[in-house]
Amino acid sequence: MKRYGHGLVLGKFYPPHAGHHHLVETARDRCERLTVLVCAASVESVPLADRVAWMREVHPDVTVVGAVDDTHMDVHDLAVWDAHMAVFTAAVPERVDAVFTSEAYGEELGRRFGAASVLVDPDRTLFPVSGTAVRKDPVGCWDFLRAPVRAALARRVVVLGAESTGTTTLARALTDHYRARGGVWAHTAYVAEYGREYSERKLAELRERWPGAAWEDVTFTTGDFPVIAEAQNGREEAAARTGSPVLFCDTDSFATTVWHERYVGGRNPLVEEIADRVGHHLWLLTDHEGVAFEDDGLRDGEELRPWMTDRFRAELTRTGRRFIEITGPPEARLAQAVAAVDELLATGWDFAAPLPEKR
Repeated sequence: MKRYGHGLVLGKFYPPHAGHHHLVETARDRCERLTVLVCAASVESVPLADRVAWMREVHPDVTVVGAVDDTHMDVHDLAVWDAHMAVFTAAVPERVDAVFTSEAYGEELGRRFGAASVLVDPDRTLFPVSGTAVRKDPVGCWDFLRAPVRAALARRVVVLGAESTGTTTLARALTDHYRARGGVWAHTAYVAEYGREYSERKLAELRERWPGAAWEDVTFTTGDFPVIAEAQNGREEAAARTGSPVLFCDTDSFATTVWHERYVGGRNPLVEEIADRVGHHLWLLTDHEGVAFEDDGLRDGEELRPWMTDRFRAELTRTGRRFIEITGPPEARLAQAVAAVDELLATGWDFAAPLPEKR
C-alpha cells in the first residue's frame, strides 16, 4: 500500500464521530505526517475551538488546525471551489501529497491540491454514522462518539438542597432509574458530593490532633471552597466522558457558592467563577418540608434548612438557571424528577443548521 509524505483530512467535524476518527486514523497510518483541517461556519452552534480541541485530544499524533469557512458547498460551481480553496490553502500552506476523504468530491479536491485522492469507506459500511445523523439524534448515535464529545453533549442534572433533604437519595434513584432503561442509558453516571468527602477528611485530620473532636469543632475558611468547587467540576467532567446522554450530580460547584455563605458568610467571587465554567442543564431543588432531619455526624444545621432552601431558590432564580422544586414523599419526588429530566431530554440538543450543500 502506497505511503505519502504529507497527508490532509478536512471536514466540518460538526461534531466529530467514529467515521471521522476512522478516516483520520487511516490517513495517519499511510502518511509520514498528517494535517487535519477543521472548517467551521459562523452560523454553526459548536465553536471551532471546541472541535479543534476535541480532534487534538483524540488524535494527539497529528497536526490539527482550524479555519472559518463561511462559503456554502456547491461542487458544481467553480467560484465556490475557488473560495473554499482560498480558505484551505491559507490554513494549510505547505505542499500536500494526498487528501483523504469519504466523499465523491475528493477527486476534485485532490486535483486542486495537486495531490493524490484517497477514498476511505465512502459507503459508511464500517461506521454507519454522519454529522447530520448525530445532530438529529445524539442519543441514537451515542456509541459513535468519543469521550470529549460525550462530555460536551451530556445533559447534566444537579440535585441540590439543604442538609438532610434527600439529595443523595434522589440522585442515586435517578441514576438507577435511567440505567434500568438499558442501551446507552445503562452507562448513566452518578457524581457524589465532593464537599462531603472533603469534610470527612477535615474531621479525620482534626481528630488526629484532638481525638475527642466533633463536627462542630471543624472550621472552614473561604479558601476551602474553591478547592471543593474545582474538584466537583473535575469529577463531573470525568463522569460525563464515559457516561450516557444524562449525568446526575449530587450537588455541584454552583451549590458550593451557597454553602460558602452557610459556613463562612458572604460570597466568594472565585467560587462563583468556577461554578460558571461548567454548563449544567437542570437543577432539582429538594424541599426540606416533610423530610426528617438525620444527624449523620457531619450535620448540625437543622434550624438553617429553611434559610438554605430559600437561598438556593433565590440564587437559582437570580442567575437564570433552569430548576424545579421537588416536594412530597420519596416516590412522588422521584416521579417529579423523572418527568422533569424526560422533558429536558425531549427538548433535544438544538444544533444550528450548517450552511446549505449542493452536491
